[in-house]
Amino acid sequence: MTDEQYMKLAIDLARKGRGYVSPNPMVGAVLVKNGKIVGKGYHKKFGGPHAEINAIKDAGRHVRGATLYVTLEPCCHAGKTPPCADTIIEHNIARVVIGTIDSNPLVSCRGMDSLRQSGLKVKTGVCQEECRRLNEMFFHYMETGMPYITLKFAQTLDGRIATSTGNSRWISSGASLKYAHQLRAEHDAILVGRKTVDRDDPELTVRHVRGRNPLRVVLDSGLMISEKANVFKNISSAPTLIATVKKSSDPRFRKIAASGVDILSTRADRRGKVDLQYLFGMLAKRGISSVLIEGGSQIITSVLKNNLANRIVTVIAPKIIGQGVEAVGDLGIRNLDAAKKLSFQKIIHLGDDVIIDSRFI
Repeated sequence: MTDEQYMKLAIDLARKGRGYVSPNPMVGAVLVKNGKIVGKGYHKKFGGPHAEINAIKDAGRHVRGATLYVTLEPCCHAGKTPPCADTIIEHNIARVVIGTIDSNPLVSCRGMDSLRQSGLKVKTGVCQEECRRLNEMFFHYMETGMPYITLKFAQTLDGRIATSTGNSRWISSGASLKYAHQLRAEHDAILVGRKTVDRDDPELTVRHVRGRNPLRVVLDSGLMISEKANVFKNISSAPTLIATVKKSSDPRFRKIAASGVDILSTRADRRGKVDLQYLFGMLAKRGISSVLIEGGSQIITSVLKNNLANRIVTVIAPKIIGQGVEAVGDLGIRNLDAAKKLSFQKIIHLGDDVIIDSRFI
């Protein structure tokens, strides 16, 4: 097998950590000796052993003199776990093949340099594009200092996310709902507006797949949310943050804070609403590397208008309802040349629905 083939095996292993490792990246590792795989491992959960360590443990006495294939540059700093580069050197691994360099400034090229300085042969850039695509959220966060923003909504074929009376359950199929919960598990936070909470009273948790609950973020500029809403429940397993423009001196602010829900006072935009770009910056400082936005229409429109999204996942149901709530409102675009341009990365047929996974160009 070639270096590329072994690396693709490591990439497949890395994907097993999806939904469990963020804000760390997904990483897979394969150890090969005399043309045979002697050890495999992946990063299973945040705070747990890294992929390289799990592969070394799996290889046991066969590790000495082996070649390590790892999708991301081994770390060289102590965090929740010891430096992987040191462990690799200590176990007398002869050669390390790296998919892509780590953008984390604590690591970037230092892990690779440490290995080379200790006499190991190092090769980088094997399946680099695929390795970077595997962790696009992580790389965006590390390289921009801002969370990766995904817009997701389910709509009818004629572009409605609800009827004229506001009814939206359920536009999409059960299979698409399961897919939506997988998206939730893959993001650090999920964000909706207060009107969505009032109308649908969603739990915003991961229930239909295995995975951790994201931080629930509700935009509520005027703090008008009902304290009986589902987002006030299960706070120990699914924390909630209310983003508002109200100050901590406001009586309503103090009352909601006393319930155990976190409240974040943010800057207001020109309309007096929560400034989304400012909020995303504040979330980034809290270690939130990715945010899934599930609506409603006003938030979707605002995010698009201000060019804040990186990805858009559209679930299209084979239904037509005519007059209703548009998924996207007025973006101020009057010329087709100014249209938001997308690249379709993946088109999936789930249940009766079609899911289009796109990136902004």
